[in-house]
Amino acid sequence: MPRSNAADMLFNRSRQNLATWFTLSMGGILVVFAALLYWRGARDRLQTFDADLYNTAQIMAGGVEEIEYQSIRRIDLESVPLLGNDTLVLDTYLHFARWYTPDRRLLQFVGDIPAATLEAPIGLVTLTGAALRPDAPSSPPRLGPPQQFRQLTLPVRRGEEVLGFLQIAAPLDSVQEPLRELRLFLSIGVPMALGAIALTGWILGGVAMQPIHQAYQQLQQFTADASHELRAPLAGILSNAQVGLMEPVDSQEQSHRLQTIVEIAESMSALVGQLLFLARHSGHLPPHVLRVVDLGQLVKQLVDATQAQATHRQQTLRCTVPQTAVLVFAEPQVLQMAIANLLQNACRYTPAGGAIDLVLTQQPARAILQVRDTGIGIDAADLSHIFDRFYRADVVRSRETGGVGLGLAIARQIIEAHQGSIAVRSQLHQGSVFEIQLPLVRQKGSRKGKTAQDF
Repeated sequence: MPRSNAADMLFNRSRQNLATWFTLSMGGILVVFAALLYWRGARDRLQTFDADLYNTAQIMAGGVEEIEYQSIRRIDLESVPLLGNDTLVLDTYLHFARWYTPDRRLLQFVGDIPAATLEAPIGLVTLTGAALRPDAPSSPPRLGPPQQFRQLTLPVRRGEEVLGFLQIAAPLDSVQEPLRELRLFLSIGVPMALGAIALTGWILGGVAMQPIHQAYQQLQQFTADASHELRAPLAGILSNAQVGLMEPVDSQEQSHRLQTIVEIAESMSALVGQLLFLARHSGHLPPHVLRVVDLGQLVKQLVDATQAQATHRQQTLRCTVPQTAVLVFAEPQVLQMAIANLLQNACRYTPAGGAIDLVLTQQPARAILQVRDTGIGIDAADLSHIFDRFYRADVVRSRETGGVGLGLAIARQIIEAHQGSIAVRSQLHQGSVFEIQLPLVRQKGSRKGKTAQDF
């Protein structure tokens, strides 16, 4: 299976798992929240309805009077709303009102014909329409769910004496209708919200997994390239070692074989060191290693160290820096490695008699360092890939000069870790210009203070 397909499959599977768990977790929270919202709404509405029903019962019970005539005591309901004749009609939302004697026998009622004796429990109960009149003839079927009523049965007392029982009931339409609308809203809104959560999880999963996807692809490419680069030197070491183990014919030839092994091993050691550097410095540097550095002095030191090599190659190496200090916030050894890679690259691909110039200039907020050479140049088709790891514009020529295609990749990683940028301009057979831009150190007060701030 191709590496790209394996990476894509792993990416899609991880993205799907992440989106699924995100949807399940957020969806579960949403469903629980919706259930709590519905339960709280139903409870609050029912409590308000029960409180109104209880207040109505209290008002009605306040109109009950006990009359004693000729040593006969009886209950007078004339002043009771709905049940009496001399009072104004109470709120008509009540479905019925009933009065029972202390021995639970029906005395007076308004509404549906009830049973002759009181059998309902004391307090509040919820009943359907059929339960209110079990002996009533069947009526045409009602569309939708059966109508429900809230029934309240209270004993009416005067001191410790029970005068009778008051029973009232009212339809729960004012409670059920808002709840029905809320259920409809939740039944539509929750699935839509779950769909939005799933889509959001899929999008966020893709965004979150994208760096991992890229890192995985880079790791696969990096591993393949590294193994390819190490295969050739290992084969060279093996072949030279096998010849060296044979019976020596010429001591000079044997010495040459051993020297070749040493050179290949040193090349592999340099390659492994570069690989470790790329792995350890993955796009950032710890803040505690950064300090204020004079970029001009760093460039001068690097040119002085490379001057002998340029002279040996019959190349002209020049350096132009400002008279004043060019201060940047950097790790000096790491930054010097990036500039050294550009300088070594320029020396490697500039023929004898060519010139290499390092020019440092200063703008209001940035320092600009250009490494110019009159070398072989780079083809336009290769410019967009020149900073990729293990990329070489001319493989044969790179092997002859000893390059493995990591120097420019390391330089770019170092510059970007210093919040800078690197670019290249080049033409074949006319030379190249590599340009580094780094932010300058912001200072408080005069330049002598050299107090670094965030840039």
